[in-house]
This record gives sequence, C-alpha cells and structure tokens, in this order.
Amino acid sequence: MLPKLHYISQGATPDDHLLNIESALGAGIKLVQLRLKNISEELYIDYACKAKEICMKYHAVLIINDNADVAKKTNSDALHLGLDDMNVVEAKKIVPNCIIGGTANTFEHIQQRCKENVDYIGLGPYQFTSTKEKLSPVLGIDGYTDIIQKMKTNNLTTPVYAIGGIELKDIPSIINTGIYGIAVSGLITHSVNKERLVKEINKILDHA
Repeated sequence: MLPKLHYISQGATPDDHLLNIESALGAGIKLVQLRLKNISEELYIDYACKAKEICMKYHAVLIINDNADVAKKTNSDALHLGLDDMNVVEAKKIVPNCIIGGTANTFEHIQQRCKENVDYIGLGPYQFTSTKEKLSPVLGIDGYTDIIQKMKTNNLTTPVYAIGGIELKDIPSIINTGIYGIAVSGLITHSVNKERLVKEINKILDHA
C-alpha cells in the first residue's frame, strides 16, 4: 500500500526541487513526486536520477510527473499522469512495472481512471492553489463527499488522494469524507518545523 501522505516537489529551480525533496524526506515523508515543468527531457532525466538517489537513501517511493520516458530511463517507482498527458494504456507499454497514478476533477474522471486501472487517483483541487497554472474547478469538502460517496455506490475502490491548497486545519474534515490520503506541496515546503508537521499529519491520517 502507498503511504497516505504524498509530497509534490516545488521550487524556483530544479536544484530547489531536490533540496525541498531531501528536506521533506528527512522530515519523514515516504512518497515523493518530482514535478518539473518547462524543462528539457535531458535535464529532467538528470534531476530524476538525483531525486531517485535521494529517495533510495530514505527508502521512499519516487513518482515522476507527466513523463513516461523519464520514469523508464531513471528506473523510477511510479508515474503520475494529468488529464491532458499521455494516456495510461500507452504509458503502461513504456513502464509496465511502474505504479501509475492519474489526475481527476470530477466523478466522470474517476470512472475513467478506474477503467484505465490506475493504482491511485489525485482528486482536486480542494481549494485555490498557486502551484498549478491551469486550475480545474475547486471541489471543497462537498465535492469530495459527493464523489467519494458515488465511488462507494459504484464499488470503485482505487485509492484517492485529495490535492490542492490543503492546510493542516483542513485535513481532518477531508479525511472524514472517506478519502485515502492527501497530497501537499507548499504546506511542507514552507514549514519551519517539517518533522513536527509530518508527524502531526500522519497522526491524523493513521487514525482515520
């Protein structure tokens, strides 16, 4: 089973992404997504290799965002695909042994992802986030409650992560919707005491 707390990298430069990943892992994170945008594949591979080494040191899972070729060439653990990225069937041909996750914003997207047999779904955004350039309609608690209930009614059991502008105070009510876990970026990146924060989040997730 995948860890319930998922850190998505951010930073002004690719080097910042690596520093923030190491800092998050040092605080106890076990599931990391390297999310580099507007970068050449050659550079992406280079930084993915470095991220993989860091993750191996901390016995953590590394997800590559959007690029199946980078995931393959760096022997990464997992690949995450957005709704406008390569389709899952094609990705599985390139990385047949990878964990594959997919983005969703609606219940129809959830149904699509379940048909594609992804290993997990990132459902969001929960609320406004500056991390993403093209933001889908925000879901809020009501949106998650509605979608998770529809999943239960339709016997869809793929693990779902809430994502998008999540703060510590939001986590208990999000988890109460029946969601599997949460994906965060800025919450951990900007924390002055990451270790304490990660312990606090995991305590909430473990008692859900």
